[in-house]
Amino acid sequence: MSTTERPRILVVGGGYVGLYAARRILKKMRYGEATVTVVDPRSYMTYQPFLPEAAAGSISPRHVVVPLRRVLPKAEVLTGRVTTIDQDRKVATIAPLVGEAYELPFDYLVIAMGAVSRTFPIPGLAEQGIGMKGIEEAIGLRNHVLEQLDKADSTTDEEIRRKALTFVFIGGGFAGAETIGEVEDMVRDAAKYYKNVSREDMRFVLVDAADKILPEVGPKLGQYGKAHLESRGVEVYLSTSMDSCVDGHVVLKNGLEVDSNTIVWTAGVKPNPALSRFGLPLGPRGHVDTEPTLQVKGTDYIWAAGDNAQVPDMVGRRAGNENAWCPPNAQHALRQAKTLGDNVISGMRGFPQKEYSHANKGAVAGLGLHKGVAMIVVGKSKIKLRGRLAWYMHRGYHGLAMPTWNRKIRIFADWTLSMFLKREVVSLGAIESPREEFYEAAKPAPAPAASKPEEKAKAS
Repeated sequence: MSTTERPRILVVGGGYVGLYAARRILKKMRYGEATVTVVDPRSYMTYQPFLPEAAAGSISPRHVVVPLRRVLPKAEVLTGRVTTIDQDRKVATIAPLVGEAYELPFDYLVIAMGAVSRTFPIPGLAEQGIGMKGIEEAIGLRNHVLEQLDKADSTTDEEIRRKALTFVFIGGGFAGAETIGEVEDMVRDAAKYYKNVSREDMRFVLVDAADKILPEVGPKLGQYGKAHLESRGVEVYLSTSMDSCVDGHVVLKNGLEVDSNTIVWTAGVKPNPALSRFGLPLGPRGHVDTEPTLQVKGTDYIWAAGDNAQVPDMVGRRAGNENAWCPPNAQHALRQAKTLGDNVISGMRGFPQKEYSHANKGAVAGLGLHKGVAMIVVGKSKIKLRGRLAWYMHRGYHGLAMPTWNRKIRIFADWTLSMFLKREVVSLGAIESPREEFYEAAKPAPAPAASKPEEKAKAS
């Protein structure tokens, strides 16, 4: 770590906001003006809108992540967690992946910890559920789903087969609808290579506590998305929730009961719980409370943005909605990160802060290959698209929003190759325990059992 006496700008979190804010600060900063330190448990940033496509094999998982040290060569990148912050002393406690925790002084602080899956105390969820917040979960889901097809194709037990071919998704927002659309597309393709498994043997169930899915694109496109999924054989149950899933036995509040090996949880997110230990002002749902300038309320050296921040929506408030807040999406995160970076530089130099203001440009969602919905805001008009054109809008927007040209080119190359090559449908489930086979080969052979009375006596 640096021992310089220059001011330190500590960025807590290396996700979308943390990465872009650090890049902006380094770009605007004069040589030697400050030290930028980024702390995150992972050494890479994950572009979460592409997780459903990574789970379906449309994109290589490595192309969905951006290595922090590569794109922030002028910053210190520490792989670990910030456990506490002492605002009086301006010191953060860092818990590295290995070794003892240590204190790190700072002069300016950026809170960009993002969000974690919002869960409930449902019996069996912790043991059976699969999340979709990280690339590891997306890879695990893909391997797990294909492994279920392997099991169903190889067994003669009808109960095991039925449980393996039942897939339950909880949550009908962007993450849930996109993931079930992509996974259903993948298994439809994969079933062509199995003699004893067809798409008609599978059961897909989508559950949401709200009365509609895809609320981000509006009610009409949400209704279209529901009808489209149902036309592909997906059962959609709204205004209900899951009561339990012990040992894969799913019980819904509406009375439906199914057995499933695959329970995917995408029922929303919540701010990182670690925020409660930082002594920052929090909103009613646990977000860091900020001013329109992205400064944390009551401070002049701490900023926050993204999923872990409660940022006033100035466009909505100027229109008369006093309770308008910026939604937690990539569109706002990118622009907030740039404003935040500029304001950190301004604060360091003693210049006035700039308010964050951005009019919503719409939303796009993919529901599998060549299928999607899009709501584009042009002035005061909303253009609603669906089908292949909306899918092109979805890929185009997120492809260009992917950080760094390196990753943009790799993503578009993946898509281009998939036009000519068939989708890979191989399961690499053993990747989760790669040493198991070697251990079986290398472990000592068991001692031979003593058979004769005298040998038993010697053994004793």
